[in-house]
Amino acid sequence: MTETRERERRQNEQLSLQFTHDAARSRDDLLVSERLAAAVAIVDEWPAWPSPVVVLAGPVGSGKSHLAHIWREKAGAADIHPVAGSNAAAVAASGPVLFEDAERRGFDDAELFHVINSVRENGHTLLMTSRLWPVSWGVTLPDLKSRLKAATVVEIGEPDEDLLAQVIVKLFADRQLYIDDKLVGYIVNRMERSLGAAQAIVDRLDRLALARGTRITRPLAAEVLNDFGNPAGGD
Repeated sequence: MTETRERERRQNEQLSLQFTHDAARSRDDLLVSERLAAAVAIVDEWPAWPSPVVVLAGPVGSGKSHLAHIWREKAGAADIHPVAGSNAAAVAASGPVLFEDAERRGFDDAELFHVINSVRENGHTLLMTSRLWPVSWGVTLPDLKSRLKAATVVEIGEPDEDLLAQVIVKLFADRQLYIDDKLVGYIVNRMERSLGAAQAIVDRLDRLALARGTRITRPLAAEVLNDFGNPAGGD
């Protein structure tokens, strides 16, 4: 009987874990810290940009995707992937364009060069995001190197503990959940320093607590942190 109940509990838990909570991605949902201020300012200042091409560079989970989403909605931008045979340059001739994760997804040098030229010639704008500065993208086409040197690059640093704490509190509040400050500190001191990790941990905690019909406690947080590869030993 005990094994049957445990199996049923796990099945119910897995069903609950299939439901996800949509991340808040609006401008009002953005918590602006010093490390993010310059990137937020460039998004807010559009279309009065210092150059038609802007690159947001920062580590995984630093907030680049959130800012890109805000800018895409504000500018009515189209997503592009400038690879050989794509129509990215033609799309760029029609309006603002967004190219995310440039160094990870890869691109064709000539196609990206044509995109930038199209943007410049038609008075539009291009926002790109990357974990690395353009100088580290491995570009071989001299003309593209020149175009990228003229781009405005805004660096985003890793979130500090205070920001991560604010983010976690807000993510729980978005779910009408309010947890003790000590538990927030416990999580922050043991998690990966990224906004993506904060989102994933809060989401997992919320769904596990719902599946098990329990409150969000330190033991539950320790279990989730261990699942994410962040051993939660110590006080």
